[in-house]
Amino acid sequence: MNKLKEFQVDNLKVKVFKERNSLGREAASDSSDTIKKLLKEKDNISILFAAAPSQNELLDSLIATDGIDWKRINAFHMDEFIGIDGKHPSSFCRFLKDKIFNTVDFQNVYYMNGMASDPIRECHRYSNLLERTPIDIAFIGIGENGHIAFNDPHIADFDDPEPVRIVELDPVALQQQVNDGHFKSLVEVPSKAITVTIPVMMKAPYAYIVVPDRLKAKIIKRTLKGPINEECPGSILRKHCNAVLYLDNDSASLLEL
Repeated sequence: MNKLKEFQVDNLKVKVFKERNSLGREAASDSSDTIKKLLKEKDNISILFAAAPSQNELLDSLIATDGIDWKRINAFHMDEFIGIDGKHPSSFCRFLKDKIFNTVDFQNVYYMNGMASDPIRECHRYSNLLERTPIDIAFIGIGENGHIAFNDPHIADFDDPEPVRIVELDPVALQQQVNDGHFKSLVEVPSKAITVTIPVMMKAPYAYIVVPDRLKAKIIKRTLKGPINEECPGSILRKHCNAVLYLDNDSASLLEL
């Protein structure tokens, strides 16, 4: 797997690899073992998926893994832009449909509706789904500003009382959507989104955090070396009881390993 190093920061296990293909394969191997274990213990499970290019290698390896009974798995996603429908090429629904949701046969796939006439009611609908079908495994990315899902630093709340809420994206998050290729320019990026909140991710018994790319090096250093606070939302993952962070040589380049 070309692993360079493995260590722990607070509760968070960290694995560093030479390149992102190895990172994705290891994350898929570890998480698929957990999926199979949970399916021996429960009739069905629920998984929360991040939608970003950082997840590509993980998702490609995961769907190629033998022995996963997808028909007993419910799928959720973390966030969606307001004002974009699920067929839009930049929709997170569309991204996950193309990468995994239309490739394997899930028991249910629960989509956020970015075109809902009442976004607040849509938040309540999705919150009720999460309450009825609690998340067992969360696949998480960390944004260039440290956000997890769209919990940007200016609105992140480690004790958020709402499972799902409407948020206004900060300038770094808006630019990242261009950097990731979701939009051609800043003017095209919607300013608001629906997102699951941090407690939803922290309550998942297992979390797999996949963060390749040199653009993430500064925030990974802050996530692992800085204080745990909402100024870097991803730092809270150091308190998760069962989480693994997967880095490549680029995203770990400022850690002085």
